[in-house]
This record gives sequence, C-alpha cells and structure tokens, in this order.
Amino acid sequence: MQGCLIVQRFIALDMEGVVTPEIWIAVAEETGLDDLRRTTRDEPDYQKLMKYRISILTENEIGLTRIQKVISDLDVLAGAKDFLDLLRSRYQVTLLSDTFEEFAGPLMEQLGRPHLLCHRLVLEGDRIVGFEPRTKDAKRKAVQAYQSLGYHVTAFGDSHNDVAMLHQADAASLFRAPPGLVATHEEFPRFDTYAELAEWIDSIIV
Repeated sequence: MQGCLIVQRFIALDMEGVVTPEIWIAVAEETGLDDLRRTTRDEPDYQKLMKYRISILTENEIGLTRIQKVISDLDVLAGAKDFLDLLRSRYQVTLLSDTFEEFAGPLMEQLGRPHLLCHRLVLEGDRIVGFEPRTKDAKRKAVQAYQSLGYHVTAFGDSHNDVAMLHQADAASLFRAPPGLVATHEEFPRFDTYAELAEWIDSIIV
C-alpha cells in the first residue's frame, strides 16, 4: 500500500523583540547613548543601521567586552523559554536573526540553545570595525532553502527586516510589531501574546 505524504513543518522566527530584549536598546540604556536606540523597527536598511551603530561605538570608544557584559545581564522575555520549548516539541524551529554570534550566546543559553542563524562581527582587538553578513537577504534565503527541502515554513517577526522572510514563508504573521509596520503590512495577522501565536501556528493546515 502506498503511504501518504506527510508535510513537515519548519518554524522560523526573529530573535530580538520576539523572544529576547532588543540588545542595542539595552546597550543604549547602559551607556546613556540614545542614538543606539534606533533598531530595525525604525530603520529598514540594515547595512545603513549597522554602519551608524559602529560609528557611534567608535566615537565613544565602546568595545565588544562592554557590550557582552550588558548582554550577560539580560533576561529573555517573559514566557519565551516555555513558548520555544512548546514549538520545539512539535516542529523543527530556527531563529533567523540579524544579531551576531559574539552577542547571542548568553541569551541562547537561557533559551535552551535553539538553532540560530546570524552574522559575525569584524574585530580589531576589542573594537568592532564591521560585520560579515551570512549572505545578502539572509532571512528570506534561509526560508527559501528550507522550502527547497520540502518543508512548509511558518515565519513570524516584528521588524522591517523580517518582511522579506514573511513574504517568502508559506504562512506568516507579525508579533508585537510597531503600529506603523502593522499599518503598512495588513496582509499579515498580528499577535501580541505567545498563547495567541501558538494557537495560530497550530491552526495552520498544510
């Protein structure tokens, strides 16, 4: 008897603002540099945003060690660990983030070491001088790659840099996104709690 094809599902999600705090906002609060509060929720051009951030760090002589100390004192968002554990018990899950390997370690440890795809920093000693993206349009290409392996991909995020990923996915939503992003992308449902998001994910028929 010929067996029926079971479609496997992959869940792809953003990290900062979805399951962890915004790292750069935490750095801004610790250093008193309000210019570092600008995130991908405000600036769609990630290359432009990172060049700006690095220039601020350079001007104020803030190195990787100080940023890592800030990150080590952060807690993941309330309920995030249980939410990810629930997803990982049912589906394949990966975090697609524009953070950096040199930043993410302590937060990933709190979340039980989920799979994370992100970028790398370019360093001169302790000084951040640039970064190496995984690839151009990395989030969308990651979703596309999972689809090419036969996965149905459900994706969600909260920022401008998630939109290409969401459009590529088979099902997508915004999570705790700012009003401006919600207003310009009404094609995506919007959720504000992990319970709502988990219910929506489980309701998708593939």
